Amino acid sequence: MPLRSSRTPHEAVHHPVFARVYAKLSPVADDWGGVGRHRRELLAGLSGRVIEIGAGNGLNFAHYPETVSEVVAIEPERQLRRLAVEAAVRAGVPVDVVPGVAEALPVKSEAFDAAVASLVLCSVRDVRRALSELRRVLRPGGELRFYEHGLAEGRGLAAVQHAVDRTFWPLLFGGCHTARDAPAAIEEAGFELGEYRRLRVPRSRVPLPASPCVLGSARRPVEPGP
Repeated sequence: MPLRSSRTPHEAVHHPVFARVYAKLSPVADDWGGVGRHRRELLAGLSGRVIEIGAGNGLNFAHYPETVSEVVAIEPERQLRRLAVEAAVRAGVPVDVVPGVAEALPVKSEAFDAAVASLVLCSVRDVRRALSELRRVLRPGGELRFYEHGLAEGRGLAAVQHAVDRTFWPLLFGGCHTARDAPAAIEEAGFELGEYRRLRVPRSRVPLPASPCVLGSARRPVEPGP
């Protein structure tokens, strides 16, 4: 694996209570909330070397297609990383779980064919820096797949999102912010935004602040030659 020599503050993220709760509830959300279907759609058609940031407990690993030659999975939270290592053993493709944070990826530039951000941009401390790092480690023309919480289109729910983000939500849910606009941030980071669609997860009658989601792709542009 192409590592950089610089030290990475990989233990800067520590949410032990949230990690325990997430580890128990996330498989239920995958089965009953439809998240598993979205994970499969997110990863379908990927190939080559892939980096995944905020891998959590490794629920994506089972959905990587056989065309993927290697996954380098970055996870800063100790308990979730331990579970991700166990999930990597059961994966159908080679997965290397590595400590690190999205804002300082411990890998060389232009080393990956694709990158995956799955329910993680909501919780990184610096979205711009994290996306800049993803752009750095992707080869020119490499693809970014994203499945993220997103800013609601309706003003009422968006107002609720901003309110909970300023108060209790990040404290209870591992730093999650529900009102971040992932497609806009990805485009601002210099990616060519591809197709994406908006989802509501779960599709309950009364949406939660974290229900609006977005699933899509973008590419690192190929720089023009001299």
